[in-house]
Amino acid sequence: MKKPKSKKSSVRQEKRLSEVHEIELLESWINSGKPDSGTNPSAMKPLPSKSPVGKIGEDTYSTYVGCTKFKQLPMSKKTIDGLVKGKYKEMTDIQRASLPHSLCGRDILGAAKTGSGKTLAFVLPILEKLYKLRWGPEDGVGSIIITPTRELAGQIFEVLTEVGKHHGFSAGLLIGGRKDVGAEKERVNELNILVCTPGRLLQHMNETPNFDCSQLEVLVLDEADRILDDGFKAEMNNIISQLPKQRQTLLFSATQTKSVKDLARLSLKDPEYINVHEEDADATPSLLEQTAIIVPLHQKLDMLWSFIKAHLKSKILVFLSTCKQVKFVFEVFKKLHPGIPLKCLHGRMKLERRMIIYSQFCESETCSVLFSTDVSSRGLDFNKEPVDWVVQVDCPDDEKSYIHRVGRTARNCAVGRSVLFLDPSEEEMLKKLHSKKVPIKLNRANTKKLQSVSGLVAALLVKYPSMQLLAQRAFITYVRSIHKQGDKEVFDVTKVPIEEFSASLGLPMTPKLRFLNKKTISKPLLEVVASQEENATSDDVSMLLKLKKVNNSQPDGEAENDQDTEMDGGNKATNENNVLVARVPKKKKLKINPHRPFGTRLIIDEGDLLPPLATMSKRDNGSIEVDTESIKAFRANQLEDMKKRDKEDKVLQKKRLQEKRTKQRGRDEKESDEDRELTSGSDREEAGARSNKKLKTHFDSGSNDGGRAKKGKLEINPDSVSLAEQEAIALKLLSSMHS
Repeated sequence: MKKPKSKKSSVRQEKRLSEVHEIELLESWINSGKPDSGTNPSAMKPLPSKSPVGKIGEDTYSTYVGCTKFKQLPMSKKTIDGLVKGKYKEMTDIQRASLPHSLCGRDILGAAKTGSGKTLAFVLPILEKLYKLRWGPEDGVGSIIITPTRELAGQIFEVLTEVGKHHGFSAGLLIGGRKDVGAEKERVNELNILVCTPGRLLQHMNETPNFDCSQLEVLVLDEADRILDDGFKAEMNNIISQLPKQRQTLLFSATQTKSVKDLARLSLKDPEYINVHEEDADATPSLLEQTAIIVPLHQKLDMLWSFIKAHLKSKILVFLSTCKQVKFVFEVFKKLHPGIPLKCLHGRMKLERRMIIYSQFCESETCSVLFSTDVSSRGLDFNKEPVDWVVQVDCPDDEKSYIHRVGRTARNCAVGRSVLFLDPSEEEMLKKLHSKKVPIKLNRANTKKLQSVSGLVAALLVKYPSMQLLAQRAFITYVRSIHKQGDKEVFDVTKVPIEEFSASLGLPMTPKLRFLNKKTISKPLLEVVASQEENATSDDVSMLLKLKKVNNSQPDGEAENDQDTEMDGGNKATNENNVLVARVPKKKKLKINPHRPFGTRLIIDEGDLLPPLATMSKRDNGSIEVDTESIKAFRANQLEDMKKRDKEDKVLQKKRLQEKRTKQRGRDEKESDEDRELTSGSDREEAGARSNKKLKTHFDSGSNDGGRAKKGKLEINPDSVSLAEQEAIALKLLSSMHS
């Protein structure tokens, strides 16, 4: 007899049958209403919210092209429950346009403004694809999501785990900077969905045993234009070469690439290009107010300080070009105490620290300022507590970078503002932004409210010597970043006011820029540097050395009293008379020009100028013919003569050294003979009989003891010893005193 099935097994079987039935229903639903290729469902008339959903008749199903709510899409109950749990109801434009195509298994090239919900647009097709294939742990990696930054990967992973909570898929976050690579290698083969950065994924492909992606079903590239550029080119080529070509590929970005080479590398199959905001008047969110201010480079630090002081109740994200600039500005402003919490985020920080700072800034309900590089410009969602201002102190690399930067504010129909500081030489960027449909307005800076902090920064560099090195690195890395830019219409290093910019960072001297040469530096700049080098005197150098000596010798307590910045209600004051910062130009280096002209050697013969070898030449009718045989013979004779003289010189030098040693030996013997004559026989006997303890010898002519020795000293009566003995003792005492 067969054993009756247990209650658990029957429940499991019913669940499996219900899933199979649901999958069949979803497949029929999707196939019944596939959108036409090349159409944009978001542009269609929205479906009524109360229209029937799912199977309507025996072979009829509801339309999902043009729907506005997630529950109207042909998706599983587990996915819908995850969306309800995450409070996702209404779809955004990019979701309405892409999901009907991606749920059908088509490749997608999706472009939409920042903050428009692109993450859900590729997370939902992944969950549904693996669910319909009944993917399990034994099937291995079914989907890979690649992002350019670690922070963005962590953000996507959070959305994936939130929406896919009811599914049984295993997911992993593979990003660089972690120490537990060994633990990842042990479990990565069991994961179904990987959210990773290119470098970490390639590391596992090369190092992890049995790491297999041959069954991959869905590949997603978030911020695709950034991943496919030259920075990730080598890594992505290696990754794509190890992935199967038969797969679904989804590419999403705010500024999508249309490069044929990039798309050919990915082996896309008739991709649907979806740009929901292509026909919009603006390339940036409509609720974003954008302004630009012309600020000279050496005043940008003053303008940033004044801006922060004027917006102490706002949440501000500040973008700078390099990591060293971020670190320097953060350290300087932290010591100046603007009256608002400060944070910094850059690519050279450890992963744990970066994630903590990112989370703190996202969740901060109070006002704060985050100084960051472009590591925060792509994909990051600060919508938990929206960013009020995006301040770009340094000009972005291109129009795409600008769009991504300002996209950190005004997300999901929220209001936001941005301001861009442009040097006069960078005004060309405004024309480029206008050509990309960026509605940015040019405003004049209010110089009346500008608070100068250059003097305070210089004082800080004197007080904290370690900050001077940080300022030098910030200066050098910024100029190098301008020098390496490809767009010379906007970034021209010859127009950078190097001296003024160095002074604005508080540096007493302009650091060396070894990557610049005379062809790169402008002529006016060379004239300024040359004039300063000529005017540099020893008095300037001695003044700087004296200043350094005073600062180093001053106690810490006095230095704080003299140079520290006092705060009173957010205002700052410093005693300028107590701090002296001298900018001494660098000394001019004496360089040898290898291409300098050389003089010629001539012989004057009867008023005529002749070549040097004319004396060994033949003369025929006034003309000179060089005799090569005579020249060779002359050179051979000269060589033999040189060898002969060299031998004579060596013999003479050897003789001189011997005479010198003989004289020195004679002087040493003469001195030793004199020492022996001064030491008498009685002296030696007395020294041998003397104990190891050294006794002081005193003469006491007034004593009647006849030479008796008192305790602790030897007293000798001069009348009881001979004259020779007295002389010997006196000489011995004199020699001991000199030694």
